[in-house]
Amino acid sequence: MTTKDGMNYAPIVKAKPVVGEGEFVFAACALDHGHIYGMTSGLLGAGATLKWVYDPDSAKVDAFCKAFPQAKRAESEAQILADEEVQLVASAAVPSDRAPLGIRVMQAGKHYFTDKAPMVSLKQLDEVKAACAQTGKKYAVSYSERLLNESAVFAGELIKQGVIGKVLQVIGMGPHRLNAELRPQWFFEKEKYGGILCDIGSHQIEQFLYYTGASHGVVVNSSIANYNHPEYPELEDFGEASIVGDNGASGYFRVDWFTPDGLSTWGDGRTFILGTNGYIELRKYTNVAAEKAENNVFWVNADGEHFENVTGKTGFPYFGELILDCIHGTENAMTQSHAFKAAELCLKAQLTARRLK
Repeated sequence: MTTKDGMNYAPIVKAKPVVGEGEFVFAACALDHGHIYGMTSGLLGAGATLKWVYDPDSAKVDAFCKAFPQAKRAESEAQILADEEVQLVASAAVPSDRAPLGIRVMQAGKHYFTDKAPMVSLKQLDEVKAACAQTGKKYAVSYSERLLNESAVFAGELIKQGVIGKVLQVIGMGPHRLNAELRPQWFFEKEKYGGILCDIGSHQIEQFLYYTGASHGVVVNSSIANYNHPEYPELEDFGEASIVGDNGASGYFRVDWFTPDGLSTWGDGRTFILGTNGYIELRKYTNVAAEKAENNVFWVNADGEHFENVTGKTGFPYFGELILDCIHGTENAMTQSHAFKAAELCLKAQLTARRLK
């Protein structure tokens, strides 16, 4: 697992199979972002069977097959889409290509599981919604800063148990290390990556909706900037937004590409959740200057002050729930409306953002 590079960060998946070998078959297609490794590991850990992998770049396929030797090399995307045994296609394509690929996958009669951000424009969102309605297939999104982080999963459990009462506000901080020399060209082209609020901001907006229980929200303020990377004129290295949910909950987040080299991990991601009866703080990837352990959860309520490191304790239940949802037509992992609403709000935050620099 790489901890210095967020693009290739893939936590170890605690296996909890919900199906047996061959009961749920999937393929990986378009390997442009390293998140495909965490997505694939999550599905495998839940019992899914990996059959195919395809990408036009043979080097990417070589690396994927080294990590997942059970995958067979497909000759084309079409070969995967024509295989009736394949029930789901997982993909981490260039962000601007994710929606068109997803539409092709759904029209071929398969569910689609994409890396975030799931699309880069409201037009693409409308097209995907129409394809979902037409095909009845899922357009699932890997909002990995919640779904593939055990501290984030544990926080959700605490909230469901009423440990901090009703959630009033969520504050998210999503700093990332740039590692510009390791990034592909599309990473610096706004038309392809969508902007910082569309991209890594999507994690924060999804968490706001999930923890507050809001089904909708309004972006009341958003800002973007390129403070320190003039050599990449289309890069946004800073972004922030404030949101109010339809239940009155408030949210604020900041995302940036300013993780210093001295930090032991790719980003000091933190989430602060305020409730009527207490609060929670997540130190997701490190506890700065104290220990390098991930998944640190702090909470305070009427019972006192609490801390737990939850690494290896919750696993990643989303993946098993997603598989069962695909099989049974349920929506226990994440509703389609929730996945789309998070995408919609990050796109609107990006569109209305004030340029600071």
